[in-house]
Amino acid sequence: MPGWLNASLWGLLSGSALVLGAAIAYFFDVPRRLIAGIMAYGSGVLISALSFDLMDEAYRKGGFVSTAFGFVAGALVYTVAAQFLAGRGAKHRKRSNGKQPSEEDAEGSGSAIALGALLDGIPESIVIGLSLLRGGTVSSVVVTAIFLSNLPEGLSSAAGMKKAGRSAKYIFGVWFGIAALSSLASLAGYLLFEGLPPSVIAATTATAAGAILAMLADTMIPEAFESAHDYAGLLTVFGFLTAFALTKAGAG
Repeated sequence: MPGWLNASLWGLLSGSALVLGAAIAYFFDVPRRLIAGIMAYGSGVLISALSFDLMDEAYRKGGFVSTAFGFVAGALVYTVAAQFLAGRGAKHRKRSNGKQPSEEDAEGSGSAIALGALLDGIPESIVIGLSLLRGGTVSSVVVTAIFLSNLPEGLSSAAGMKKAGRSAKYIFGVWFGIAALSSLASLAGYLLFEGLPPSVIAATTATAAGAILAMLADTMIPEAFESAHDYAGLLTVFGFLTAFALTKAGAG
């Protein structure tokens, strides 16, 4: 299978978890504490993956300076973009507790929430394409971590959209669209960086890792703690351990 097609399909697979989570939230009444618990678990998975897979790989290929620069740059760009969208109604885009505004409450918030969801997903998808450049095979740890974190993202955000009175057309339009764009982002990560020096790929990987960590702290972890604070820490640890075990199994 051509590398570009491989990257596209893996990106689509990880993005499909968003659609699956949205469908579960839309058709079933999922308890908030359960959604929050899954969110905490997904946060732990991503933290482990970006620590032991993304950042470690970036450091080995590009050294500390380019890795640190990319990591901080990614977090900075994400934060600025997230703050811009928050002012337009996307602040609570991952909340399932009814804090998301309706279009009547904040005109234009629907577009802002959709763009915010896209902002959250693009760095993860680009990383999938970049991982294929290492040796022609995708990182199973990265794909698994992104899939396991996308599922609760879709669950929580879609539950909030439904409570805000948004239509099924809007909800599934957003998540199907982002799943498709995830595929394109993964494809871009593969095609745009193929043949570039390892230091550039390393810095880009670190940039994506910084954006992912900023997203976790800004959206997923607050949602997890708000509803499952008694167990949020423990579930995050279990998620971290899952991805850590996958990393070590792959290394072996």
